[in-house]
Amino acid sequence: MARVLVGVKRVIDYAVKIRVKPDKSGVVTDGVKHGLNPFDEIAVEEAVRLKEKKIASEVIAVSCGLPQAQESLRTALAMGADRAVHVEVPQAQYDSLLPLHVSKILAKVAVDEKVDIVVVGKQAIDDDSNQTAQMTAALLGWPQATFASEVTVSDGNVLVKREVDGGLETVRVKLPAVISADLRLNEPRYATLPNIMKAKKKPIKKLSAADVGVDLAPRQQVLSVEDPPTRQAGSIVPDVDTLITKLKEKGHL
Repeated sequence: MARVLVGVKRVIDYAVKIRVKPDKSGVVTDGVKHGLNPFDEIAVEEAVRLKEKKIASEVIAVSCGLPQAQESLRTALAMGADRAVHVEVPQAQYDSLLPLHVSKILAKVAVDEKVDIVVVGKQAIDDDSNQTAQMTAALLGWPQATFASEVTVSDGNVLVKREVDGGLETVRVKLPAVISADLRLNEPRYATLPNIMKAKKKPIKKLSAADVGVDLAPRQQVLSVEDPPTRQAGSIVPDVDTLITKLKEKGHL
């Protein structure tokens, strides 16, 4: 049976109104509710389902970030992951952490844990980079199946239906492989209280970036983070002729 590594990230909760720091160096995170990235939650659910189908023998959750990232790992463990790996990143380095850094960490952990499948969310809702799965596959030299809306594993192959602009595309890749989860892949389960209690006893292995041989030196600098422009109020016009005239005045026609 396959061993599955699933990546999880702690992000600001999707329901929170984002506020930019006064110095425009980033967004306010202190005292703000955080949670497991929704796409990663879908990835965890799919990994756990593979185990329930006797396709996977073990599900390992991995996260790289601040000490608080263990909260998201505990959520993954409560959903059904067997154990977890936390690659702790100090605040000073976390602020400049890039998808390439994360991909290098995931690739090294995947090799060390001898896994057959890496599953991650297609993107994190805080930076929307959509790069980690692709770069992880490239670093490992494994095939990739991104934006998965259906996953079937059999005979050493993974059949994936993926969402593209024109509809659905079906691809087949050989194991080992990297998969990224799209929104419609599944509906994640709620962690029950007994499973939340059991998760507290499941092991979390702590590592540093140095332990996995990854240099976290920044490769880019954020110059400014700003709020989007305020949307201007609309107006009601009496007829089509007036609409066309106003559009011409504003240079839209």
